[in-house]
Amino acid sequence: MHTLTVFQRHGFQAVTDLDQISDLLMQPRTLIWLDLEQPTASEIERLRAEFGFHPLALEDALQEHERPKIETYPGYYLIIFYSVGYNASERSLQFLPITLFVGANYLVSIRSGPVRHVQQTLARWQTNSHVPGYQVSSVLYALIDAIVDDYFVVLDQIGEQIDEVEEAIFQRGRQEVASEIFTLKKDLLLFRRIVAPERDILNVLLRQEVRIFQPRELAYVRDVYDHLVRLTESIDLYRDLLSSALDSYLSLQGNQLNQLVKVLTLWSIILMACSLVAGIYGMNFVFMPELEQPWGYPFALGLMLTIAVGLGIYFKRSNWW
Repeated sequence: MHTLTVFQRHGFQAVTDLDQISDLLMQPRTLIWLDLEQPTASEIERLRAEFGFHPLALEDALQEHERPKIETYPGYYLIIFYSVGYNASERSLQFLPITLFVGANYLVSIRSGPVRHVQQTLARWQTNSHVPGYQVSSVLYALIDAIVDDYFVVLDQIGEQIDEVEEAIFQRGRQEVASEIFTLKKDLLLFRRIVAPERDILNVLLRQEVRIFQPRELAYVRDVYDHLVRLTESIDLYRDLLSSALDSYLSLQGNQLNQLVKVLTLWSIILMACSLVAGIYGMNFVFMPELEQPWGYPFALGLMLTIAVGLGIYFKRSNWW
């Protein structure tokens, strides 16, 4: 599935034949955006033939777990960004890489699944809504800005899940809290491994090591960079909160275990005292007057009960119970 959108002086048009790309690239003031979802081998070969992409760049585009980065090739740049979504049913994050080939008058995006930011950015671009202009840099900014803005929505959903976990810590019977905490910490770690390199990508663009944006457009890029810095700080804050929540959970579990051990210890003391009485009268010596008395057995039971009640009252007044 592919979408080829071309902007010329007379407006936008959709092109279905990829063989026209080389001809369109030769036309002045023509801007091309080619979006490919799960491209086939023939489409990848067509990209190499029409755009002249390096085989290593195309290989990076097909990698599922390639880290975010920016690389310079003759005549174009390779940028790998990530779209992040939150799966409410599984309560987990989903990461989808987007590979961008940025040339002088074209943008090629390759993805392995649906990314709504692409359709939204294309619609905004065609209506010129919140897009600085009709340059490749403008479209690239609009797409990256839409992706980064959605990070805040995902992070807010994670924050709500962290609040639920913190409340569940103080509820009895929530043994799955620890697994939820570890899952959240893992998701946040993966999230940070994406946001931090993307921040470096924006930093490279701001330093003009790779000249894509015009000086007047750097303010927009700087705004996205600030958003990524805030996201990194928020992710680190949430990870610290989860670490504190895990410490609290383990502390509560330890206190509950100590309480259980204390109760068992007190009961063992009571039973040991009763066993002492039973052991004395179970020795069966000849000269034990109580053994020959009719009240000997009730006396032994009563003595055990008295000792048990007495110890219980003492433990209760001592706040040990």
